[in-house]
Amino acid sequence: MSSPIRILIVDDHAMLREGVSAILNIESDMELVGEAQDGAQALERFRALRPDVTLMDLKMSGMNGLETITAIRSEFPEARILVLTTYAGDVLAVRALRAGAAGYLLKSSLRKELLEAIRDVHRGRRHLHRDVADEIALHVIDEDLSEREVAVLRLVSIGKANKQIARDLGLSEETVKGHLKTIFAKLDVADRTHAVTVAARRGIIEL
Repeated sequence: MSSPIRILIVDDHAMLREGVSAILNIESDMELVGEAQDGAQALERFRALRPDVTLMDLKMSGMNGLETITAIRSEFPEARILVLTTYAGDVLAVRALRAGAAGYLLKSSLRKELLEAIRDVHRGRRHLHRDVADEIALHVIDEDLSEREVAVLRLVSIGKANKQIARDLGLSEETVKGHLKTIFAKLDVADRTHAVTVAARRGIIEL
């Protein structure tokens, strides 16, 4: 028999780690070799264990998932990392894939897809949750928001008026209005509230 797939799970919720462990424990071709609750611990455990597949949460205190993926892959380019997250946004998923993740799976589908996703990633394939893949395809030709536009939108999301945004970013109010007009066009929305909602859903900003 071939050796089981050695798996490291990185998530700051103990219950999620326990749930994944329970799923893996009944699989003869998989072995959970370690757990980590944050990015720094994940990097340390990866160095010590050299797992075949790492299951990675994105939202963690300290070093977040994207930063951890980048850190692991820069040191171990062959590392195979599967993101486990509650966020289906296409922008966040693309960031994770660009950072070096081989797959992107929603926590809501763990029982249905986790084992297949692990095996796919272990074989060197990509595995994207269907909803995420559909979102990426839907927006693939959309123009990205610039860093300045994202900065404006973040301030809009916390309730700041144009005058306050202009002051915070060192811009004129007219420039802020121009940025908002461009943001609305790129996101295909008509107002500030809808822009924030769409940007949060797609992973462009965090609320």
